[in-house]
Amino acid sequence: MITIKEASIADLNTIQEIAYKSWPDTYGEILSQEQIDFMLNLWYTSDVLIDNMTNKGHFFLLAFDGAVCLGFASYEHNYLNKNVTRLHKIYLLPEAQGKGAGKLLIDTIENLAKENHSVAISLNVNKFNKAFTFYQKIGFEIVDEYDTEIGNGYLMEDYIMQKGL
Repeated sequence: MITIKEASIADLNTIQEIAYKSWPDTYGEILSQEQIDFMLNLWYTSDVLIDNMTNKGHFFLLAFDGAVCLGFASYEHNYLNKNVTRLHKIYLLPEAQGKGAGKLLIDTIENLAKENHSVAISLNVNKFNKAFTFYQKIGFEIVDEYDTEIGNGYLMEDYIMQKGL
């Protein structure tokens, strides 16, 4: 049975391990290894994760099957001072995909968003990420596109998706 628990700073190593194990599988066909390494170093250092948790209002959830952590998600209520909950990150170990952990993480965030009186959940997804169809299947719709330079000449090409609550 998959269970969800709120993460703390004590769980940083688990979050980092899952990110480093899942990103090559998630992005290996659409980004260079150099860009994957750059982005992991940009967003998954301990300092950045601690800043997200303590100063930026990001909450992290972990999905477990027994004692094994399958993946994590992070979210923020009142994103950009709007009545929206933002799904910032969701990653599962490659071997955990298709077991319901991702859906359970999103359902948990959806329930927390409703408790917070959010009117929607928003997220960005790479235009070429296979997770795009998963998001569509569970009710997210494209509301915009967002291309941004992230440094070192790398470009993020995303859809902004939203699900009304």
